[in-house]
Amino acid sequence: MVELESSAEECGCAPTPRERRALSRRSALGIGITGGLLLFGGASAFSLAPAFAESYPSWDDVQNAKANEAAKSREVTRIEGLIRDLTAEVERTQAEAQRLSDEFYVAQQAYFDAAKRADDLQAQADEQAAAADEAAQKAGRVAAQLYRDGGDDTAMQLFFSGSAVGADELLARLGTMDKLLERNQTVYDDAVRARDAAQSYSDQAVQARNERDRLQQEAEQKMIAAQEAAAAAQVALDNQTTHLGNLQAQLAALKDETAKTVAGYQAGVEAERKAREERERKAREEAERIAREQAANGGGNGGAVTGGGWARPSSGYVSSGYGARSSVCNANYCSSSFHYGYDFAPGCGAAIYAAGAGRVVYVGRNGGYGNYIKIDHGGGIGTGYAHIVDGGFWVSYGQQVSAGQAIAATGNTGNSFGCHLHFETYVNGAAVNPSGFMAARGVYF
Repeated sequence: MVELESSAEECGCAPTPRERRALSRRSALGIGITGGLLLFGGASAFSLAPAFAESYPSWDDVQNAKANEAAKSREVTRIEGLIRDLTAEVERTQAEAQRLSDEFYVAQQAYFDAAKRADDLQAQADEQAAAADEAAQKAGRVAAQLYRDGGDDTAMQLFFSGSAVGADELLARLGTMDKLLERNQTVYDDAVRARDAAQSYSDQAVQARNERDRLQQEAEQKMIAAQEAAAAAQVALDNQTTHLGNLQAQLAALKDETAKTVAGYQAGVEAERKAREERERKAREEAERIAREQAANGGGNGGAVTGGGWARPSSGYVSSGYGARSSVCNANYCSSSFHYGYDFAPGCGAAIYAAGAGRVVYVGRNGGYGNYIKIDHGGGIGTGYAHIVDGGFWVSYGQQVSAGQAIAATGNTGNSFGCHLHFETYVNGAAVNPSGFMAARGVYF
């Protein structure tokens, strides 16, 4: 997340504006993550767990060892150990990345749930407060009429004087009016119940916000750990990719008793390296070509940027909206009963587009979301993109992206029942309905 003030307002599990902090860090994630991370704590740096750092044999070492049986045996043992260590490091770091990504997902969902509960309770408190005011005013009008009919101007003056604008103050006055309590106890009791309900919901909302803030900080820390683990796993995988083929060829050369030369093995490794780079280059070019064609053809208007500077994140049709839904299960998991985003179904491998300009603040696994990207757009605004296909990250961690830019390929990773994009929008970290959020920016689903 490199240096970016606005990302202090949105990390996807983001803090409120009061809690803005900046924690910078550097990491590299090969295909998905490069650059530094800006997160929300004090400015403190971390370093990735060191990758396997043994020195590797050169082809000259191999050539020299072949001339001596004892040296050859030592070199074979050394290389076999290096191969085991490379493999073990990949397995260890990938397992750790998976574990921490699962923890991040659970913490993030708990935060979303807590934020929604706090908002719901506050809405109920506001509703009951309005009902209490209305009921108290009704009781006041009844009291005024009663005392008007009875000719007792003193009580009417008590009611009307002092501008009793709140339910508490008005009910305190009405509680002293014996005629009201004698003949209209129900009206008064209704007002008291509404006032007490408003206070109860308000108290619960305060507690819920405290819990929300605690879970927010927890999710934030889980995100840091998951991103770091993903970076370490990619470093280990890159290290293996770089060295494993060479080590295996060197081992084969040492064990070869035929006339085949060490140079022949070395040439084979180099040829495979070039072939791999060519395959990767062609894959990138094909992904970019597909993204350009989709943008040019305007399929579903995916990636088309509006006058407000925002874009539809996918060309697919909406297969599921935001809100409560029936849980669906398969042999491995059940979907949640509340859906915090919109699902688009453009087909496997279709381009996913950045909804707005911003900085990529997370790239990697995220539990049930599978492969996931999060973008900070500044001002407390963020977006999330889930279920990306393996190998389908087209942007890097910490990278600045533009609205409508192709950032990934649609997939079926994580808790998913088929290839689709799960798209989320965040305001100060909490998930909000993408339909209204995007409509306010000129994008309609």
